Amino acid sequence: MGPAPVKVIGGGLAGPEAAWQLARQGVAVELWEMRPRVFTPAHQTSALGELVCSNSLKSEAPNSAPWLLKQELRRGDSLLLACAAQAAVPGGQALTVDRVQFSAAIEAALTALPQVSIRREEATALPSDITIIASGPLTSAPLARVLAELAGHEHLYFYDAISPIVEADSLDYERMYPGSRWGKGGDDFWNCPLDRAQYEQFRQAILEADSYPLHAFEETGFFEACLPLEELARRGPETLRFGPMKPVGLPDPRTGRPPYAAVQLRRENLRADSFNLVGFQNHLRFGAQAQILRLIPGLERARIVRFGQVHRNSYLAAPAVLTERLQFRRNPRVWAAGQLCGTEGYVEAIATGWLAGRFAAAEAQGRTLAPPPRTTALGSLLHYITASSAHGYAPANMTFDLLPPLETPVRDREQRHQRQCARALTDCDAWLQPQREAVPA
Repeated sequence: MGPAPVKVIGGGLAGPEAAWQLARQGVAVELWEMRPRVFTPAHQTSALGELVCSNSLKSEAPNSAPWLLKQELRRGDSLLLACAAQAAVPGGQALTVDRVQFSAAIEAALTALPQVSIRREEATALPSDITIIASGPLTSAPLARVLAELAGHEHLYFYDAISPIVEADSLDYERMYPGSRWGKGGDDFWNCPLDRAQYEQFRQAILEADSYPLHAFEETGFFEACLPLEELARRGPETLRFGPMKPVGLPDPRTGRPPYAAVQLRRENLRADSFNLVGFQNHLRFGAQAQILRLIPGLERARIVRFGQVHRNSYLAAPAVLTERLQFRRNPRVWAAGQLCGTEGYVEAIATGWLAGRFAAAEAQGRTLAPPPRTTALGSLLHYITASSAHGYAPANMTFDLLPPLETPVRDREQRHQRQCARALTDCDAWLQPQREAVPA
């Protein structure tokens, strides 16, 4: 009898990708999916790889960040990217797929592999074998309890509250001033002062803006600690000014007094040249959100890297609980993958499934696989997940500000991104080559 198969829990995007990577490395896999026995509030079918929301896997524009991540995965024999190509439908510059064909291609590829067995059953306990948990943002209650024990209750979240991020070189610093509240901490903060008229205009714009409708499974009261901006605006004319736009302790050096209201921008720890708008999580439509954010002094021409969001999402405070190879610190025979480990977006979920599958395969075969280089999209996404500050950790998608800067700065944005992509793909190929040579015939 050979070694026990690696267990992969979750048949969304990360789980099937992890199962494929394990099998392609010659490792037996048991893929668990609870549908159709147990459905989530969002899923409509029992198909593997069901796309619950959009059918777009983001941009295919060369030298864009989403393109780069997909290119690295393609070079690494990603099953789901291959299935997306088979199921592609016209979608402009985006990789858009036929949902039914996409899922069918995934299931056909996995069932054709003798190393893979698919088990239609809910996982309610942790297997003793090597395991990858890729149960997704709507993880079932029994498995969530297992995760809470494994990660610590304080490190498992059920909603994410994501504030917008803007590019630093798109801001007008003449209208802003540096400084942390009460002068405590460094100058990682910049402050945007608003007078009374600007504040009232800003609040009114929020009240009049359209929000994304909540899905039925998200219609639960928000945690008071992460109320969306529009909910605070509705609670009264002063609520924002006593909340995320509180000016106390932030004197404007030009006047010596605190402004009527202030928006704080905090430099991101691992994102080069970008700022997070502190406490500005919201559920506004992206178009309206962009217009409203540009009402803030200093942000009139801001380029938005990530829009604010609040939604139902089971995920881990990954930097506190996972190693650099996505293993749980408390049990290194268990990996996390997909949105559960703190990513945002379909391709990012696929990428972490790809990584977990590669790392778990190495473990099963008694090998050690180094993480991908930091200069790659895979390496930078992994670095964000596992090396960010655990305090206030929020899921991220792949953007250029996750990548380290070039050794020689390039001012032109397009050229800079082109060179970052070229460097990433060269380094990714070098990292992948020994793995290609080790794949069983």
